[in-house]
Amino acid sequence: MIPVLIGPGKIKSMRNFYSFYSDALKIAVQSIFAHKLRAFLTLIGIIFGVASVVVVGASISGLNSYVIERVSKVLGINHFMIARIVTNGPVSEEEWKEMDRRNKRLEWDDFEWVVANCTSCAEVGAQVQNSVDLKEQGQELFGTQVNGVTSNMAEIEDKEIVEGRFILPHEVDNAVLVCVIGYEIKEKLYPGTDPVGKEIKIKDTPMRIVGVEAKRGSMFGQSLDNHAYIPLSTYGRMFGRRQSLQIHGKARDRERFQATIEDARVALRNRHKLKGHENDDFGLVDVEALSNQIDQFTGSIALVVIPITFISLVVGGIVVMNIMLVSVTERTFEIGLRKAVGAKRSHILVQFLIESSILTIIGGVLGLLLAAGLSWLVSATTPIPMTITASYVLLSILFSGGIGLIFGIYPAFKAARLDPITALTKN
Repeated sequence: MIPVLIGPGKIKSMRNFYSFYSDALKIAVQSIFAHKLRAFLTLIGIIFGVASVVVVGASISGLNSYVIERVSKVLGINHFMIARIVTNGPVSEEEWKEMDRRNKRLEWDDFEWVVANCTSCAEVGAQVQNSVDLKEQGQELFGTQVNGVTSNMAEIEDKEIVEGRFILPHEVDNAVLVCVIGYEIKEKLYPGTDPVGKEIKIKDTPMRIVGVEAKRGSMFGQSLDNHAYIPLSTYGRMFGRRQSLQIHGKARDRERFQATIEDARVALRNRHKLKGHENDDFGLVDVEALSNQIDQFTGSIALVVIPITFISLVVGGIVVMNIMLVSVTERTFEIGLRKAVGAKRSHILVQFLIESSILTIIGGVLGLLLAAGLSWLVSATTPIPMTITASYVLLSILFSGGIGLIFGIYPAFKAARLDPITALTKN
């Protein structure tokens, strides 16, 4: 291997290079700290611009995580649902009328057919729901969602029962008057006591409480804990059997999820004798598709909102350019003196570009600290998580530094073009 020798001339050139940039950096920092108040007032636009971009980005990311987490708590994982009508996003009035005309009510026989023919399904259950008002021991709870379910819905939706148990198969077979309540019912109607074993009246029918579901919180102010589960057969006796069922399924694992959904879909199409070219006469939704819709929704918000917040950074850049022009005017003599002792145009240009970049990078760091404080405040006062990732940190520093470079070009170019003799005589 032949060694590469660096000659004395090369070493001297490298020393001059590093010396120039270290001196330029030192002069830039000294200039900024010599006018602290002016520098801070100049950077307000950059600070608030960076803070707004980071906070908005963290909010959108947090909103996405919040909604997906809440949906997962309600629906579980590897879970899909077949219902009479399911809309994937907004639909026109004509589309709705067409679905209403075409789609059939799902019956108990449909459920049993899917159970028998969806061979890849780990579980298949059924659910139907209605809303009632509850009154117990002088306390009232309005709009409680009563769910008639099969006994395996706890496994399908990954429900967590914190007290007692879920509904058993024989209780569904025999229409037993039992129920599992949500945490809000426990807190409001049975405060400080264990409700398991007690009776509660649902639609004037006394029912024995056998379990309490874990607290799931709320979504956009709507409680996810004001509900009760009763056996599906009991629900039919209380509310009638004319309501369309929801058929719920669960895949064995994530890898076979889409195949399982297709298996259930084909089974129900066969049950309804649909031909290949005919549309499904039922709706189907899965957690994965719902998560993708949420991602698309929050992504659309980001595409609109984040570019708007960048306007404040552009305004901040214009202010930086203005103050750098003032700085060039104030330091005309200094520029002339440096040129007189041998500084080149490129040296003056780079010096002022470094100064404007350092100025805006400081603004970016302060903006990032402000964003961190605001994000902490939002996380502390709302259920939406706010996470500032490493990408936001890198983006804020690079973008703010880029603003300094872009808007510092004209002042730096103006400083570099000053005639040294004219500059010295203006002092």
